[in-house]
Amino acid sequence: MHKHQSPSYGVVIAGGGPVGLFLACELRLAGCSVLVLERAHEAHSPLKELPFGLRGLSVPTIESLDRRNLLDALKDRAATLKTLAAAPWMQQQRRAGGHFAGIQFFHDQIDSTKWPHRLPGPVSNVAVEMESIEAVLAARADALGVEIKRGIGVEDLDHSEDGVIVHAAGELFTERWLVGCDGARSTVRKAADIGFTGTDPEFTGYSAQVVLADPDRLTPGRHYTATGMYTYAAPGTVAMVDFDGGAFHRASAVTRDHIETVLRRISGTDVAVTALEFATTWTDRAFQATEYRKGRVLLAGDAAHIHSPLGGQGLNLGLGDAMNLGWKLAATLRGDAPDGLLDSYARERQPVAGQILDWSRAQVALIRPNNSSRALEAIIRDLIDTRDGATYFAERTWGVGIRYHLGVNSPLAGRSAPDFELIDGTTLNERLRDGRGLLLDFNASVALQTLAEGWRDRLGYVPGDAKERLGLSAVLVRPDGIIAWASPGAAGDKEAAQALRRWFGEPRDVRS
Repeated sequence: MHKHQSPSYGVVIAGGGPVGLFLACELRLAGCSVLVLERAHEAHSPLKELPFGLRGLSVPTIESLDRRNLLDALKDRAATLKTLAAAPWMQQQRRAGGHFAGIQFFHDQIDSTKWPHRLPGPVSNVAVEMESIEAVLAARADALGVEIKRGIGVEDLDHSEDGVIVHAAGELFTERWLVGCDGARSTVRKAADIGFTGTDPEFTGYSAQVVLADPDRLTPGRHYTATGMYTYAAPGTVAMVDFDGGAFHRASAVTRDHIETVLRRISGTDVAVTALEFATTWTDRAFQATEYRKGRVLLAGDAAHIHSPLGGQGLNLGLGDAMNLGWKLAATLRGDAPDGLLDSYARERQPVAGQILDWSRAQVALIRPNNSSRALEAIIRDLIDTRDGATYFAERTWGVGIRYHLGVNSPLAGRSAPDFELIDGTTLNERLRDGRGLLLDFNASVALQTLAEGWRDRLGYVPGDAKERLGLSAVLVRPDGIIAWASPGAAGDKEAAQALRRWFGEPRDVRS
């Protein structure tokens, strides 16, 4: 069949969900041409709305969105979620900070002084519908000039050292790079012959909106039973975990009779489901791509890693991939990336995903319907109810402890930069909104100012103090908000120059 040759772009992104859209925005912010191909004809889906589409944003995600001036738009949408007030966990006197396999930890027990790499102050939480997240990102992508083609999914690809030919809906897209953000069953991953390994499912999970003959027969909240686990919010929102080895997931259509049978067995209640309004299934399969990059093909989001939705880490993990990859791929396209910059994407993000997959597996172990898991549950409940325990679970759940190992002798290197409030009235996050890196020079050193001149096309230089500088004299921040170098004493321009070359390539006068 004849294939139509389409205009060339620097990058084609397969998948127009939040991860693909955020990555597209990052690339356009850096001046790259980008095309998004999305298989679905329209963005709307019941799974993206309340109650099943609600997502809690982690600290790294909130910081990333703020650094790109997207957080306020999402907060405006989050504030309209009045139905949250009816949720069981909102009726507690104590403010819940999250949970581990349904076991809650609370804000009043979290000791943020255990995180000296962060500025003091409360950690904000934002809960938003997936539909709102996509809408905000799509609006930004449109404003930046990202081209999005809906109803076109990647079908196959040919790749070489020089580029990628993408086959999609009778068209050929000849591009320099292809990024698969096309979900757990990624066509890009399969076509590129990238391995996907991990652990098989133990259960089929159900999320359903039903009509019950007698809604009061079920007790609201999360319940462990002899056959599984279920969560109920009146009058008809049900989530269930059935330890069948994942046998039912996508095996056949979910019917009213099936939901009623599973709900009766797991709840131990003779409940009657009179109507099924909506239902979907999921599993605890935990798999990760063996490579995040193969030649000119890259993976991000669920295409690179999947796990159960327990704890709500999937979206945050994918958005973190996009923030990490965007500036590195853009620098590669521009031709000013230092050697190995793009390879650092997999080196930094694969371990983070591996930790999240294990975090998910640990929660599965806690909800298995056996005596050993119930004994373990009791121990975790005791631990999470202590100050140190709540702080530990908050650090892991919120993503506060994420750190890339950069091989730099600084306790802050590799961590997300604190949102320093500068004496000129701006903040670090505001200064990062143009997508460039940032050199904060709290002592206004002449040596650092002179040094920064060589990278001024890729780096913002800010002399001047901060209200709280955490004992530092200078901080080099990557475009993704990660600290590349920090000096606690007199800023050494030699060390700063090494860090600049490592992450931003050669200065202009050397390259010319």
